[in-house]
Amino acid sequence: MDHCAVDLAVLHLSLPDSPVCSYFPLKAVSALNRRAHVPTRVLGTALAGALVLTTVTACGGQGGGSVTLKLVAADYGESADTSSQQYWDEVVRGFEDANPGIKVDVQVVSWTDIGKRVDDLIAAGKSPDLLQTGGFADQAAADRLYPAAAVLSIDTQAKFMDSFAHAGQVLGAQYGIPFVSSSRVLFYNKALFRQAGIAQPPATWNELRQDAEKIRAKVPGVTPYGLPLGPEEAPAESMLWTLSGGGSISDDVGNYTIDSTQNQATFGWLKSNLVDTRLTYPEPGKMNRTPVFQDFAAGKVAMLNGHPTLLRMATAGKIEFGTAPIPRKDGVGRTGSLGVADWMMALKANGHKEQIKKFLSFVYQRENQLKFDERYNLLPVTQDAFAQMSADPKHEDLKQFATGLTNASFYPFGDPAWVNVSNRIKAGIGEAVTGDPKQVLTGLQDAAMQEAARIRK
Repeated sequence: MDHCAVDLAVLHLSLPDSPVCSYFPLKAVSALNRRAHVPTRVLGTALAGALVLTTVTACGGQGGGSVTLKLVAADYGESADTSSQQYWDEVVRGFEDANPGIKVDVQVVSWTDIGKRVDDLIAAGKSPDLLQTGGFADQAAADRLYPAAAVLSIDTQAKFMDSFAHAGQVLGAQYGIPFVSSSRVLFYNKALFRQAGIAQPPATWNELRQDAEKIRAKVPGVTPYGLPLGPEEAPAESMLWTLSGGGSISDDVGNYTIDSTQNQATFGWLKSNLVDTRLTYPEPGKMNRTPVFQDFAAGKVAMLNGHPTLLRMATAGKIEFGTAPIPRKDGVGRTGSLGVADWMMALKANGHKEQIKKFLSFVYQRENQLKFDERYNLLPVTQDAFAQMSADPKHEDLKQFATGLTNASFYPFGDPAWVNVSNRIKAGIGEAVTGDPKQVLTGLQDAAMQEAARIRK
């Protein structure tokens, strides 16, 4: 009965108060305890016997033998010592010990390479069973994914914070399974600020530029602002600046607005005030997030936008740092931050639905979620892990990121075109701060519209 599609349903019919999920838009992280309950069913002897017979019959044709699941996962570490491979190896050992008939082969791939690696595997007929990365809509549009409900037990579904399931939907059906979340804040080096005579972090763009000028004048050899517009971080850094400038990457109904008047003004400001004035890296389009974070952790960058992983890196580098809300253009930009959720998805190609369900039940156990979130200073997506982390004083520094999610804006996760649009942004938006912003943004907008039209045919 290990590979039965109905055994969990039978078990839940016989248990009182079995929880199921309630789903709400991804607007906040506050409603942690909203739950619906399956009513208790009292089964007569005859009905119970019939259900057991159905279970046995349904399982009879599945057969035995060992199955190997293939998981491709993004790497959240910044070096071999902190690679996510170590986490997945630990999880797999525990799972395989408890499930001797199922093996799991995990490939951990860098964020810059994971999209191509998965495309190559699928093209070669070697589709993974599970994929953990930053988006899912393109795989759903290609009809490669199981619906989330098909590979999550009722107990596992009940663990997710109410808000995240909606963000995992494509045309009303959930395919993306949330894995971790985070938001962004401004990090600044307090020691460098003191050397430059700066009393507090900037709240507006003009204050940021003025502070950067003071740092360049009084602290030689330091990059005043780290602007990573290379492939690893370009969509996030770009969206932070467009939001704080009163614009966006897409509007509320999903239309791309990359070349809006507000966005052209934003990238024009970055070019004129940070790049041309040498207050950041000379070619931001070639700077990835990891080396910029490393520069901050080494005291070589005075301020930058960062996510929770930078807390650990800066602490390990013995940097005296502070955090603050993202500066806005003259106070007119949006007040929230960029909210980011990364995703797990289950692919249908190999037909391992029941084995996938068992593995995901194990992965989403509280201790496994906490292990990953604590290792990389990220925010949990399950209620039990979030509640425990929130109550732990050692995670006080994460509360500011959770606050950022309460009024955050998100990528258009549910748009099947987003992955390819995001790849275009990764490859080209850095040129908007070294070349002609209008020309670059218009080119990206045209490509986004063409991609959206192609997929919607």
